[in-house]
Amino acid sequence: MSEWVNDAFSKFGKVSGVTWIALGVVVALGLVVLAVSTSKKKWTSKMIAFGALAIALSFVLSCVRLYRMPTGGSVTPGSMLPLMLFSVSFGMGPGLVAGLAYGLLQYLQGGWWLNVWQFLLDYLLAFAALGLAGIAYKKKDRWIYISIPVAAVGRALCAILAGLMWVADTPLEELTIGTVQFSSPLLYSIVYNGAYLIPDTLICLLLAFLIAKPLVKIMKTK
Repeated sequence: MSEWVNDAFSKFGKVSGVTWIALGVVVALGLVVLAVSTSKKKWTSKMIAFGALAIALSFVLSCVRLYRMPTGGSVTPGSMLPLMLFSVSFGMGPGLVAGLAYGLLQYLQGGWWLNVWQFLLDYLLAFAALGLAGIAYKKKDRWIYISIPVAAVGRALCAILAGLMWVADTPLEELTIGTVQFSSPLLYSIVYNGAYLIPDTLICLLLAFLIAKPLVKIMKTK
């Protein structure tokens, strides 16, 4: 019986990590399309205006780099927050669309990519994930402070997988940050992306405590 099981599922062991990540990207894109297509929100002129403002403000804030990582990624003064608050105000569907648009804008700013899967992860899915802040839509104000880390984790997962694709074939002795050497590509990608996303998320939370409630109230006012 055990031999039959091993033989039946032996092909799984031959599938590369990059292929599994690519499969995950396809599934994630499918979920994004499903979420957008089933959204009952109609794009009013007000929603479009606030969406454009959120994208523009996030882009401007992303150009201010408080700390810059050596091969991509920066700590910014809360560049994710405008898109997150837009998602909180109008829902997950519109937030995902705004995030996708912002991701394309980030790529046009000077992005580069290894393959189509890494591009989708780093520029489309990572920023579309900011729309996950829409879980706070129509909920009590305290949900805002829950939705921000949730959206940030979504972006982080995409960034970690994209980073893993970058360094999958890199010799272990080259997986270093400063003087620290890492024992696996996954650990390297987690630490590298966490080094800028964790401070960025904390800045977003701090700013949210100061300004989120009045801004969300303005966007929700009919």
